[in-house]
Amino acid sequence: MGVIRGAIGDATLTSIWVFIISTLRIVATEVALLLGLQPFSLLGLFITTILNTLYVIIISFLGRVLGGASFNPSTSVSFYTAGLRPDSSLASMAVRFPAQAAGGAVGAKALLMVVPPHYKDMLKGPFLKVDLHTGAVAEGVLTFSHNLAVLFVMLRGPKNPFLKVYLLSVTTVALAISGAAFTGPAMNPANAFGWAFVNNKHNTWEQFYVYWICPFVGASLAASIYRFVFMSPIKQKKA
Repeated sequence: MGVIRGAIGDATLTSIWVFIISTLRIVATEVALLLGLQPFSLLGLFITTILNTLYVIIISFLGRVLGGASFNPSTSVSFYTAGLRPDSSLASMAVRFPAQAAGGAVGAKALLMVVPPHYKDMLKGPFLKVDLHTGAVAEGVLTFSHNLAVLFVMLRGPKNPFLKVYLLSVTTVALAISGAAFTGPAMNPANAFGWAFVNNKHNTWEQFYVYWICPFVGASLAASIYRFVFMSPIKQKKA
């Protein structure tokens, strides 16, 4: 797909993703309470992973409809580094990543416009809760772990598509809980930018360093390790 067309698709898909994924906590909490469960109990977390799985299936379908659009710059970087996106280039990503960031801002803003007021306290988005460098390392490690899991599950995991997405959802929820006390976390620069934009914190060094630079480093490292360990050519032994 052309770069401009791809950027438009990315912006559209990212706005939808940020809109729906930001409702995950709200919807999961309401469903758990409706069933008489504690939201952060094991069964409550199971509900969260199922909902996340459904969200990812929906967004994946929409991505195909939009011609292969993407909604997470860090995942794009990892697939590019692993050599799995031959149609991508640094130039195309330089156009598509700002489009994804803009889409994230649109999605966050749109959600705040329609969500009932009593839910807005649950929609703060990722934000730094520790010192700058600790947060940067945490976001980098979390994004590294997430992208390594994505590569492994999607390329070497089970053949069942639903099971693939569910395993990734379990991983994502586990990482989100692990990083909650550090950076939110985001593991998606476009999502982080969207919420930083609506909170007027998008043009800070903190946003760029913690939620863009370190995730890109983590994603690139994950792809490099995956490529070295699982994609190295097998040398044939001479007889």
